[in-house]
Amino acid sequence: MHIHILGICGTFMGSLAVLAKQAGHRVTGCDANVYPPMSTQLQAQGIELIEGFGAEQTSLNPDLYVIGNVGTRGMPLIEEILNRQYPYVSGPQWIGDVLLQGKWVLAVAGTHGKTTTASMLAWVLEAAGLNPGFLIGGIPQNFGISARLTDSPFFVIEADEYDTAFFDKRSKFVHYRPRTAILNNLEYDHADIFPDLAAIETQFHHLVRTIPGQGRIVHNHEASLARVLERGCWSEREIFNDATGWQCSNVVETATDNAFDVTYQGQTQGRVIWTLTGAHNRANALAVIAAARHAGVPPAQSIAALAQFQNVKRRMEVRGTVNGVTVIDDFAHHPTAIETTIAGLRARVGSNTRILAVLEPRSNTMKLGVMKAALPGSLHDANLVFCYEKNLGWDAAAALQPLGDKARSFDDLDALVNAVVTQASTGDQILVMSNGGFGGVHQKLLDALKQQ
Repeated sequence: MHIHILGICGTFMGSLAVLAKQAGHRVTGCDANVYPPMSTQLQAQGIELIEGFGAEQTSLNPDLYVIGNVGTRGMPLIEEILNRQYPYVSGPQWIGDVLLQGKWVLAVAGTHGKTTTASMLAWVLEAAGLNPGFLIGGIPQNFGISARLTDSPFFVIEADEYDTAFFDKRSKFVHYRPRTAILNNLEYDHADIFPDLAAIETQFHHLVRTIPGQGRIVHNHEASLARVLERGCWSEREIFNDATGWQCSNVVETATDNAFDVTYQGQTQGRVIWTLTGAHNRANALAVIAAARHAGVPPAQSIAALAQFQNVKRRMEVRGTVNGVTVIDDFAHHPTAIETTIAGLRARVGSNTRILAVLEPRSNTMKLGVMKAALPGSLHDANLVFCYEKNLGWDAAAALQPLGDKARSFDDLDALVNAVVTQASTGDQILVMSNGGFGGVHQKLLDALKQQ
């Protein structure tokens, strides 16, 4: 079958394209923004990419159009598909109906940490010899690819609460029907589609309704998740970050050592010694150990596997060091994620090392300005802040005013790069945070540092 994917360079749809290719389909696709790492991965898979959403793409004559949520009414290709009554389906529904039937699906949901946690879980199952399939909204470095099909019954999927498509406003994750579900955390996000936190909680409860009685929900100790489960829960439950379930203790977090003990109902299960930092990643690890246990992996085996876990690309990924200045790439774009990312880096480098935070508020929620009041607090642990405010609907400089002289805003990328490099000195950590390509700013920074 020839499948043409609309929005193919999104993290989810790009992974879907890889799976469809592995399943033996001919795959082509289009998108408005084509940038690494997804574009590189797709080209390596031999998948043809087309820029834009022109109606002329129907001349490819695919058997099926798989439409991502970037597709909207008014797009020439969408209108042509509808007018000609060509067959189409959403990406999540295609995955659920075609690839996940009969699988033991382990779904990772939550406002933050889905990609990292799903990558950890896939790696733990892999290390245990379970050979899982997976679809992850990023590229786990243990695998070097964001998605794969196997003949294993186990399949790990990053379960996003964002809506499915222009014709299906349910959250993506209702299509996956997991047997094991991680509910990592839940707070307000996606202001472009959800009016408030209660609306997101409703969608999470729709997910809970799909989990079988013999399935298991592994959930964080959070008030929002408690409210979701109080609406009704018909499955087994295990809690983490709570003394009655899974907990961390004896935490060590320094520039050279990162470790913690894992306890379950007060009983020590082992000690994780790894390279990741931050309370958020320790919580991710607890969720993974619990979920893998449901799939038959003993906690001690999971703990050993986490020592070999390599983080996802664009999650605290060091892009290079020039003249003693290190440039780090991270996907953080929500104030909570920004704060925890900076806190994790601070714990690693210590109080005497400067962190220069370079931020692009690019997500739909951030562009709407819903979270702007929380930004200064999320950036307080950085020494200097450089914000790229082009195409924002609000005044970033005014929003960051509580940070005083340590924060500056720019609408010109080259000016931002010049300002960062002018301020940078040996030993500094430049932490770049964006959920997009950010105009290739990482390489621009490295190149400019070399020219100093």
